[in-house]
Amino acid sequence: MNTHAVDLLIESHLDFTFPAAQIAIYHAGKLAHTRVFGWMDPTTRRDPITQATRFDLASVSKLFVVAAFMTLVEEGKVSLDTPVREALPAFDGPRPIKPYPHPLKPGEFVEVVPITAQMVEAGAITFRQLLTHTSGLPAWLPLWKMDTDIAGRRETALTCDFAYPPGTRVVYSDIGLILVGFALEALTGLSLREVVRQRVTAPLGLASIAYGPISPSMAAPTEVYAHQPARMHGEVHDENAWALGGASGHAGLFGNVADVAAFGEAMRTATFLRPETVREMTRIQAQDGAVRRGIGFALWSPAPESPNYPLSPLTFGHTGFTGTSVWVDPLRELTVACLTNHVYYGRGSLERLPTFRTGLHRLVAEIIAI
Repeated sequence: MNTHAVDLLIESHLDFTFPAAQIAIYHAGKLAHTRVFGWMDPTTRRDPITQATRFDLASVSKLFVVAAFMTLVEEGKVSLDTPVREALPAFDGPRPIKPYPHPLKPGEFVEVVPITAQMVEAGAITFRQLLTHTSGLPAWLPLWKMDTDIAGRRETALTCDFAYPPGTRVVYSDIGLILVGFALEALTGLSLREVVRQRVTAPLGLASIAYGPISPSMAAPTEVYAHQPARMHGEVHDENAWALGGASGHAGLFGNVADVAAFGEAMRTATFLRPETVREMTRIQAQDGAVRRGIGFALWSPAPESPNYPLSPLTFGHTGFTGTSVWVDPLRELTVACLTNHVYYGRGSLERLPTFRTGLHRLVAEIIAI
């Protein structure tokens, strides 16, 4: 496989879109290409990134949590259509629909639908709705700003208001996956760290993937952050995951590209979960315009600016806010994992990453044509 153009593209974004990156491409069951780029410190260019360097996976973490949940489904301990309240009794009762704080614009609120007197019965919400982002829950809440302990933040997530009538929209929700993480703990009696390790990363041999904190010497640094006035380096970048103790259903895992790509391959080949489970996770469960969702997975989008648009319509995967992604294209027998620390440069350059991702997958699609 001639991946020279891929490497040149990544190199062209160094010191501009991100200071460091790892890429791994599987084709037809074999590792076709892998390479690392950049440095821990782009200013001094000391400590080059290695294959062992772990990146903050951000929302790519969700895939491992969803995979753990689906092992419970396969064992008959829960179903996708089980009401969430059966695992989390506090998630019950009528609740109003209200705007929620904008995650990137302090002081502003997101109004998904006009405020009405309509109430939502939380007890009717199912795990399928959480995992397809159709539950009606807000995308985000500033749990990290709460002047309380972890128990108080968990209670806020469990008792929050809704943002729209369930099933009427697809609103990507960290809160929904935070609740899935809580449910995994309630259903197994284990911490989320142990659930993910015992049910996903250990069986697949993914030694690098674990919740932080991890040694700074092993971690690609991310953003200088308000909740700790220092650059995050080995601690989770996501504020709410940090405020929940570093391990959450929506973020918190660290890992290297080899293990993220191996996870993608395990999903492509259905060698971890049953084929029928993977089919259910990767079929269209919900659609809102160009946004199409499976169970946990983002699916191929017909929007040309989408990062997975250059790949085939059967593509599934996920992105992470820090600059990470993994996409699986079954028609091409392809898995592409690319980990970067894009947020190292702060949130003022977020528009650069989608252009990079789409360009990367366009090149890969040209190299591995259908």
